[in-house]
Amino acid sequence: MNRPNIVVVLSDEHTGTAAGWAGHPGVRTPNLDRLAAQSLSFDRAYTNSPMCVPSRLSLMAGQYVHQIGAWDNGVIPGPEFRSWGHHLTDYQTVIAGRTHFNGPDRLLGFDRRLTDDLDFWLDHSGRPPRRTPDWQRPTNSHVTEHGAGDHVHTQHDVDATDAALDFLRDPGPEPYLLYVGYMHPHFPLVAPPEFRALYDPAEVELPPSWDESVSSQHPVISLLRHGFRNDEPITEEQVREATVCYWALISHLDHQIGRLLAAIPDDTVVIYTSDHGEMAGHHAIWQKQCFYEPAVRVPLLLRHPSLAPARITSHVSLIDVLPTLREIAGLPPDPALPGHSLLDPVDRPVLSEYHAQGMPDAGYMLKSGPWKYCYYGPAQPPQLFNTEADPHELQDQSTKNTQTAKLDAQLRTILNPDQTNQTAKSHQASRARHP
Repeated sequence: MNRPNIVVVLSDEHTGTAAGWAGHPGVRTPNLDRLAAQSLSFDRAYTNSPMCVPSRLSLMAGQYVHQIGAWDNGVIPGPEFRSWGHHLTDYQTVIAGRTHFNGPDRLLGFDRRLTDDLDFWLDHSGRPPRRTPDWQRPTNSHVTEHGAGDHVHTQHDVDATDAALDFLRDPGPEPYLLYVGYMHPHFPLVAPPEFRALYDPAEVELPPSWDESVSSQHPVISLLRHGFRNDEPITEEQVREATVCYWALISHLDHQIGRLLAAIPDDTVVIYTSDHGEMAGHHAIWQKQCFYEPAVRVPLLLRHPSLAPARITSHVSLIDVLPTLREIAGLPPDPALPGHSLLDPVDRPVLSEYHAQGMPDAGYMLKSGPWKYCYYGPAQPPQLFNTEADPHELQDQSTKNTQTAKLDAQLRTILNPDQTNQTAKSHQASRARHP
């Protein structure tokens, strides 16, 4: 059978609304906009965990975080882990750039790697995070370290593009799955000067909750802000500059993707997405680690030569990527995978979960229709938002709406949240004893 070549591009921390095709009035993404015009564009795509390693391992395995024990950023996948490379055995499977695979196995089922992660991002010890209420990140540099300048992340992304282009010039006769992983727009918010110059901080429209007080917030969110030092005061000037630097990193990412797209034949399948979003000052939070829309909603584009471009409003998530790759490769559906092919999207509730620092107990999100339900265990109140009527998620309706009980019951058809919380803690405690 004729198996099309596939290129998957994964960025880091690109929230789903920060792009021209997504309707953002400021961010410049001309290359991704052109790709979107040729693609299925998924307007309600979500990460299955607002944390790098859990999200990426879930994406690669096509399974939920709790199914594969990908609890936190220190997890080292074991020999039982099955990635895209284990599934698409009729393809040559090639990696360029960032995967955030911890441990000595740099392939995890792929055939070869052209360039690797930056080593200082990798955890080779398997140590778990400290999940006590007094934990704090050393600094709030994820927002205060910003401006125009050179950074190793930028060079990493250029090198990944260069390596991918070298491969594309002579890929050989076998069909290929080429994965290209970028660091941008992950913090630190140090942007190449020519891209920083595209933006004026004075033109930034600040989110309505950019200076939201810790005391007014849900107790879990307040503790999370404390842990990541998002409770430390920053000025409006700093917020504006950090915002345009984030946009500038997205524009640099777009430039690298444009270089790739220029070398990819029209009959090649192209998928673009990100591991999770970036709060970028919404609710006075920077980074992710929570379930507000900027943290969990991701861009997702799928260009397929036999599919007409369309905007898709069905709820989908990153676990749907592997079933899609299998279908493109001519493989039958795998009943062990909970996702569904994006070639025939089905609107279903989306699960996201978090089991790491800043939350002593697990957090879970179930998104269904306009409703988002967040569960934080029996000792903490939940949250419920109508994201269509209240897009900034300012009005918690958990005590006022029957959707709370309905979505809680739906959540429990997927997992037992309290039991899963204990399982995660047990696994993390075991790793602490036996790194």
